[in-house]
Amino acid sequence: MTASQSHDRDGAKPGERRAALRWLAGLGMGGSLVAAYGTFAAFIARFFYPARPPARGWMFVTRIADVPSGESFVFRLPNGSGLNVTRRGSSGSAADFMALSSTCPHLGCQVHWEAHNERFFCPCHNGTFDPSGVATGGPPAEAGQSLLQYPLKDDGGILFVEVPQAQLARGPGRIETAVRSRAGHDPCLTRRRT
Repeated sequence: MTASQSHDRDGAKPGERRAALRWLAGLGMGGSLVAAYGTFAAFIARFFYPARPPARGWMFVTRIADVPSGESFVFRLPNGSGLNVTRRGSSGSAADFMALSSTCPHLGCQVHWEAHNERFFCPCHNGTFDPSGVATGGPPAEAGQSLLQYPLKDDGGILFVEVPQAQLARGPGRIETAVRSRAGHDPCLTRRRT
């Protein structure tokens, strides 16, 4: 065998090519191990140092004297999500009120207060909730889902709701009153007046 026969066409010896392939394979495996252990370390760090809940602040809703006992209205947060605010008492404090999410936890439909039945009703699948937001019928009750409740406070006759501070930066909320059509509970036949 001559010297020219021990080299490949590109001029590399077979031993050099094997060494280069071993080095590249080792580099690939080492990189994979670093990525895997890094991901594992990130999961462990998340477990030991969980994310903090967002900072919260108070947002003006309405004057307490402006809402009669038994009245309910939808308060829209700056991000567009709604709260059903219901006055159940007449003591003139925040304890008279309850603020619950107007989004049904089952499929995200909008619930509304039915004063004559003293319940919140979801028109999508006939889900019902008691005045405190606990599911009493339909798919939400079967799944044990309740409406999310928001803390309220009064300050000199003014009602405030506690929301994430990111909501406060987006601007003020607004009150909407729902006008029910004669057709019943169909959400498509409901008009909203702002």
